Amino acid sequence: MGIVAGLDSSSAATRIVVCDTDTGAVLRQGYAPHPVDPKATDIDPQVWLLSLGEAAGGGLLEGVQAIGVSAQQHGLIALDDKGALVRPALLGNDKRAQVAAADLVDALGGRSAWAEAVGAVPQAGQLLSKLRWLARHEPEAAERVASVMQAHDWIVWQLLGRPVRRTTDRGGASGTGYWSAGAGAYRQDLIELALGHRVGVPEVLGPADSAGTTPEGLLISAGTGETMAAAFGLGLGAGDAVVSLGASGSVTAVHGEALADPSGTITSFADATGMHLPVVHTSNAVRALRGTAELLGTDDLAELSALALKSTPGASGLVLLPYLEGERTPQLPHTAGTLSGLRRESMRPEHLARAAFEGMLCSLADAMDVLRGRGVEVRRVFLLGGAAELPAVQAIAPAVFGAQVVVPQPAEYAALGAARQAAWALGVSQGTLSPAAPPAWQGAAAQVFEPGEELAVGSAVRQQYRATREQIHPGAFDTGREPAGAAE
Repeated sequence: MGIVAGLDSSSAATRIVVCDTDTGAVLRQGYAPHPVDPKATDIDPQVWLLSLGEAAGGGLLEGVQAIGVSAQQHGLIALDDKGALVRPALLGNDKRAQVAAADLVDALGGRSAWAEAVGAVPQAGQLLSKLRWLARHEPEAAERVASVMQAHDWIVWQLLGRPVRRTTDRGGASGTGYWSAGAGAYRQDLIELALGHRVGVPEVLGPADSAGTTPEGLLISAGTGETMAAAFGLGLGAGDAVVSLGASGSVTAVHGEALADPSGTITSFADATGMHLPVVHTSNAVRALRGTAELLGTDDLAELSALALKSTPGASGLVLLPYLEGERTPQLPHTAGTLSGLRRESMRPEHLARAAFEGMLCSLADAMDVLRGRGVEVRRVFLLGGAAELPAVQAIAPAVFGAQVVVPQPAEYAALGAARQAAWALGVSQGTLSPAAPPAWQGAAAQVFEPGEELAVGSAVRQQYRATREQIHPGAFDTGREPAGAAE
């Protein structure tokens, strides 16, 4: 039996799992918060190492042969020509680069040009937009930038003793805004467009490659971003999608190729296995539930869920378009939400509660249809986020999505994905695993919900939602022919 560790350095804390290489069984765990405000946008990355040291204390890593690293995405670490920090790291939650992102869209000729170039339209969080912001607002610092890294790249580099060779992986690189997941190559011309000059970038490793070995003899795998690590930890494969239920929402699927979307609705990431993770975002998800709960005089989503289940599918004709903060999918940034279908018989708390759940899930099903319409197969949907545990979500989602719904038990999936990557790289180095096939660890423990005979009901709910959406926003969400596999 071998032992590996996966560490996840999120925006708030470091989590470590120590696992058996053959089965993925968790043997030990460690945790330590970052000693900074989790809402900070500028940070000294040394705090990540301090947190890592605390989380790994007490002999947690004893017997470990390899380590994988997952970390928060879209953090810019800018180094000078001697490898020193030019300024504190700019984190992914920093929104100051919104204007810079819009400038970049125009500078290359629009959203379609960017989608074709790198599979993604510039967003404020991406490294490329941060480089543009740096050039505009801190020009002296920008001139000193000789190389750039992300959080997981930097942690791997530190663990290896700061070698000359700097590395990243496909997943991390695909979120920079200047690496194309389709072409598998950097676009230095885009870096120059943003920053004013070209810089050193990490070598992009393959999924089973190792970044190197520590002075103590520990193998360090390529590392990856949290989204990619969590997908790997969950055991996702072709035909799987993840619906993330935060204040906003997203639908991410596993696909065999990068998708260039001229509208920019789809962002094409690479995953940690050699596949791709196209993602579609919505601006509103659980915020619609919370707003409805407050309107009904409660802040308890469990109570809202119980109330919704007293209603019937279709909420007595009540439809909520949950575009409370504008919307990204469809692209309606300045719109507002709509409550439609008010009649005397529908004006009851349980119908409004049901309409909130149906509206949130139909909006996410619209996002899923964008992927399905591009040939992405979705047979199984993983629901993540606290709201996934609500009975109303679990009752409505399978029929609305037209697929089996899986609600995994809470676990450190990003850290588990990092550990699985470490086991893969270790096995390849020892000749016991193929670079083409990761270790077959046991999948996530989960509840499974089937659409069963409710598919027709889900189709009716979606049709009611579509009709309202088209009435209020005609043509705003024209995905063309309804995609195969979607509820009709």
